[in-house]
Amino acid sequence: MKKISKLAIGSIVALSAGVSAACADKLTLYCSAQEDWCQLMARSFEDATGIDVNMTRKSSGETFAQIKAESANPKGDVWWGGTGDPHLQAAEENLTAAYVSPMRDQLHDWAISQATSAGDKTIGIYSGALGYGYNTDLLAANNLPEPSCWKDLLKPEYKGHVQMANPNSSGTAYTTLASMVQLFGEDEGFEFMKGLHSNINQYTKSGSAPIKAAGRGENTIGIVFMHDAVKQAVSGFPVKVVAPCEGTGYEIGSMSIIDGARNMDEAKKFYDWALSTDAQNLALEVNAFQVPSNKSANTSPSAPDMSTIALIDYDFKTYGSSAERKRLLKKWDEDVSTLPQ
Repeated sequence: MKKISKLAIGSIVALSAGVSAACADKLTLYCSAQEDWCQLMARSFEDATGIDVNMTRKSSGETFAQIKAESANPKGDVWWGGTGDPHLQAAEENLTAAYVSPMRDQLHDWAISQATSAGDKTIGIYSGALGYGYNTDLLAANNLPEPSCWKDLLKPEYKGHVQMANPNSSGTAYTTLASMVQLFGEDEGFEFMKGLHSNINQYTKSGSAPIKAAGRGENTIGIVFMHDAVKQAVSGFPVKVVAPCEGTGYEIGSMSIIDGARNMDEAKKFYDWALSTDAQNLALEVNAFQVPSNKSANTSPSAPDMSTIALIDYDFKTYGSSAERKRLLKKWDEDVSTLPQ
């Protein structure tokens, strides 16, 4: 009888422990920023709150596709980082939930305008200008001229020396496509993309991969957000950062709560925490050189000075819409990606 009682008590203790573990506070975080920043955000939130975080890092386009595929049975709670356009599309398709954070009054106007345009289903967490960087050693070794404009990248001497991501998987590359359409007009913008295609050596999945390859000496020119090129330069790689002479687009990196999140209370806690000064200052620990959305957060002196860059009036509402995004990607797939190189 004693043996049975001990077994029963042991089973009850084990069952109770299992129930406690199942009921522990937790959060599933989808992250579309750089890997080390994603890891730091996840671990720092755990330290600050005691909430366990399960983090998955994927590019913006991949994360959007995953959230859409899981919409009937959402598995994620918060989507943090990545370009704003797919966040806006997710909001339009009701894949994300409206939330007004008490931290809102601490943010720059551009971050709040992102929220307003999406019915409060997303919000701006950082901004950064589009551009490119090049490996100065490889440029010299190949006797190539220094590029300073977008259209310089169409010159035949750069054939096989340019790399960018695929706009279907990468928010950076979609911003590039949408920026060229807004900068040059749709017809000329697509002619630019066709000319660029003939010089591309590889379309990567991740938006930052082209400049990482340039830093390693595996590629000469990488089309990326300028802060990603700065990260390579500050890390000691022979990378020079270019703000194209014609002007350029930019991103508002965003954050959204996934509609139907299983851990909604924890999601809101992360959302509020991620907008705080302390959380946004974590970017400096991993050499993330975006401009933070909290007015009191610190911007690295190495970060691109947005006030000196010729930024276009990027139409986030239009180019973040589901219909326009699908249309441009379809046109790129049919008219650009199928061309010979």
